[in-house]
Amino acid sequence: MSTTNQPPISASLLALAEPPVRQMDGAAMDYFLIEMVAILRESAAVATARSKKMEQEMVEAGLIPPPPPVPSSLKRESSARDSVTSLNSKSGSTSGKGVVDEEEEPVRQRLESIGMHVGANFSERLCRDRPMFADTLDVVKFICKDIWAAFWDKQVDNLRTNHRGVYVLHDNAFKPITRLSSWESRAEAVKRARLVIIPQSITLS
Repeated sequence: MSTTNQPPISASLLALAEPPVRQMDGAAMDYFLIEMVAILRESAAVATARSKKMEQEMVEAGLIPPPPPVPSSLKRESSARDSVTSLNSKSGSTSGKGVVDEEEEPVRQRLESIGMHVGANFSERLCRDRPMFADTLDVVKFICKDIWAAFWDKQVDNLRTNHRGVYVLHDNAFKPITRLSSWESRAEAVKRARLVIIPQSITLS
């Protein structure tokens, strides 16, 4: 009776069958998000400058009319220690929204787009084996339990509603902002708070 000798398994095949465990620092994602916002801000500034240059060339060529001048009442000067409230009061806004910063608006749009894209794809995977949601409360519960646990390793601490379609989610230790601070100035801390746009967009998507 003859036996067939099987060839030995190579080390590369063993590595594919049982890949080595790779670990990553828990704070690496926080550093990545901070750098991502800085890169998006620089990229948005380049895109805005390019758009303004093209617009100016079209105005000089007579293809489009020149843009109207900005009213002096909407112009504001900010210092390094200005807060969001003081900026709104300087701009003369009583609604609390103030004038949208021309430089920060493209960054906000890009962060919002990233959050919407990530949240939509992740929610689609989590909902693959789930039945259809019956009402809005089921959607909110899904966000509080599944979405929060998948993204931030914990569930929402408290959920409140006025039974009129308004839901308030409480997270006493929200990970995206637990280590958010700045020793430079209050304005710099406000800029870093743009990271909250991503989890906000994830929840909306």
